[in-house]
Formats: sequence, structure tokens, C-alpha cells
Amino acid sequence: MITDVVVAVLQVAAMAAGAPLLVGVLRTLKARLVGRRGSVPWQPYRDLRKLFAKTPVVSTTTSWLFRATPYVLLSTMITAALAAPVLSSRPPLAFAGIILLMYLLLLGTFFLTLAGLDAGSAFGGMGSSRAVAVAALAEPTVILAVLALSLRANTTNLGGVVERLAHEPLLAANPVHLLAFFAFFIVMLAEAGRLPVDNPATHLELTMIHEAMVLEYSGRHLALVEWAAAMKLLLFLTLLANLFFPWGVPAVLAPAPLVLGAIVLAAKLVALTVAVAVLETAMAKLRLFRVPELLAGSFALALLSVTAVFLLR
Repeated sequence: MITDVVVAVLQVAAMAAGAPLLVGVLRTLKARLVGRRGSVPWQPYRDLRKLFAKTPVVSTTTSWLFRATPYVLLSTMITAALAAPVLSSRPPLAFAGIILLMYLLLLGTFFLTLAGLDAGSAFGGMGSSRAVAVAALAEPTVILAVLALSLRANTTNLGGVVERLAHEPLLAANPVHLLAFFAFFIVMLAEAGRLPVDNPATHLELTMIHEAMVLEYSGRHLALVEWAAAMKLLLFLTLLANLFFPWGVPAVLAPAPLVLGAIVLAAKLVALTVAVAVLETAMAKLRLFRVPELLAGSFALALLSVTAVFLLR
């Protein structure tokens, strides 16, 4: 048997090492879909290595918040990796449920928005304002979507939700499940700064949200911020894969089930990454004033999924 400490180390290592690869694969897929060659999937590793070798340049007008934010972001993502069912349905901090995950994500968003304001640039303030507006609309949707699954599983433990829903062969055809999945998917695009909410491939001041808040970062600080953003995308895709398609997630902490679970998770992540790449290629970025309408629609879907739990009993 494998101890909880080993599982914790494996989950953090998988999230930290796999996040740049996920971003690289997504960029390569998008480039191929539009007829370009694109960069190699492991290009983000090269970018991180180059940034870590550079000395950060910090404005004299910034405070300790600006310097501490990259480390807070990475720390919150590492802690979130311990609370999410990644390689196993029994992670070390699974007892805390979705509430801990939301607090961790909000803590990172809070510090990042303060860092954007702390630099004193117009772009940073604009990005921080937009990020707070998106987070205020997106976070309740995540809680409602997971609440719908928790009501069906009769537990708020994320690992317990995975284990109980894994025994339902017709899970994908359940209206509660479908509504919650689409609500969570839309929020994932918003929280991870993907199209059609944000465009991570541009620095145009009229479109950027995440990029506006990190414009003042450089060197190892920028590497930590980008690494944490990649881990956040991987975390949301992992939650989508294991909460809504819980088959193959091991409950036994043994080498063979964990290896099999990692292979199944990789297959699910590939399918979701292809879906995201196709969606981002087919859709243009929404106007900023249309984003609240999209997030309000996702909130309505999540609310309908919770309501359907009681109507379909």
C-alpha cells in the first residue's frame, strides 16, 4: 500500500510537471487547426527555464504584495492539488470539499488583483477590475455545479462524490449531470482565461484580463505566475474529467491502480484539451460587456441542475 504522503507528493508532482505540457499541447493543437505549424508541445518548459534564469525587474513604487503574489499563487495551486481528486479519489485534503478549493482560488485571484493595482499602471488596474468582475460571477457557479453532484452523491467530500457517481453507468445521460457539466465548462474557460472570455495569446489592452495584471512581472516572478496559471487550467480540466466522468479514478492506494488511473486521466485530459482547442479555434472573443451574459447563463445552468436534483428524485 502507498501512504497518503506519497500520494500527496505524486499529485503535486503531476500537477506541477503536467501543467506546462498541457498548455503546450493546447497551443500546438490550435496552431494545427488553423493550418500553422506552431511551437512544439514542450515549449512552455523552455520558456519557464529561460524566465527562471533572468533577474526580475521590480518597480520602486510597488510594495511587498507585488513580490509575494507569485509565491502565493503557486502555493495556492499546490494546496489545491492536495484537495482535488487527481490521481486518486482519496486525496489528502479531500475532506475539505469544494469550499476549500474555492477559497484557495479566490485567495490567488485576490492577491493577483492587488498586485495588478500595486504596480500603479493603467493596464494593471483595468485587468484587476475585470478579473474581480469575472470571479464574482464565476465562483458561485462552480459551487452550485459541484453542489448538484454532491446532492446526488449525498456527500460534500469530492472523493466521495467521485466514488459514488462512478457506479452509475448512465451518468452522462442524466439531466442534472449534463447541466452541471456545461455550467462548469463555461466557468473553466472564464477562470483559466481562455476564449471566448479572455485571449491568452494577445496583449491588446481592449481584450486582456489576466495578461493586463501580469504585465509588470518579469524574470522568475513571471515564471511563477505563468506556472500557476497553467496549473489552474490543469486543475479545472482535472475536476471536469474526474468529477463528471469519474470512471477509472482509483480508490485503492496501490501502485497498479494509481498507474491505471493516471493513464485514464491522461486520456480524459486529451479529449477535453481537444474540445477546448476546437472551441477556441471556432469562436472569437466576446466583447467585454457580453461576458457577464455568458457567465449569467452558466449560473442559470448550474441553478437548473440543482433544481433538477429535487425534481427528478
